[in-house]
Amino acid sequence: MLPDQLHELSTDDRFSYAKLLAHLSRIDGELTFEEMALFESRMGTAMLPPSLRKQIRQYLKQPPTLESALKDMSQKAGKLALRDSVLMSAIDGEIDDDELDTLYLIAEKFDMDKSSISRLVEWCQRGWSWMKEGLEILDLEE
Repeated sequence: MLPDQLHELSTDDRFSYAKLLAHLSRIDGELTFEEMALFESRMGTAMLPPSLRKQIRQYLKQPPTLESALKDMSQKAGKLALRDSVLMSAIDGEIDDDELDTLYLIAEKFDMDKSSISRLVEWCQRGWSWMKEGLEILDLEE
């Protein structure tokens, strides 16, 4: 069993989810290596068919609006998208004001409060510490 529920969503929800991550990745106008790596990783977990992945990658060049990404997204998809939107926003080491405002809008859309964002950021930090510890065990830490 995969440690996620993303692959269980409908194809439409997974497509909307990926559109939202594409939107988040381009809020600051640039797509970093870290954002692209996370995007591709999440696309793999979403298990979208190759034809839809090709479509979604176009959104990295011309990002969709937040409204179009969220349109018709189910509650479950929206909550998973919020989680991974926090990851996408924080992957470069900081969440800027535009990203934070967008995260708050997503949380509000799916009936979650602002404290959910703080808790998800803390979750990200714990996860990154856990991954760093693995590199330390292997003596690969820079």
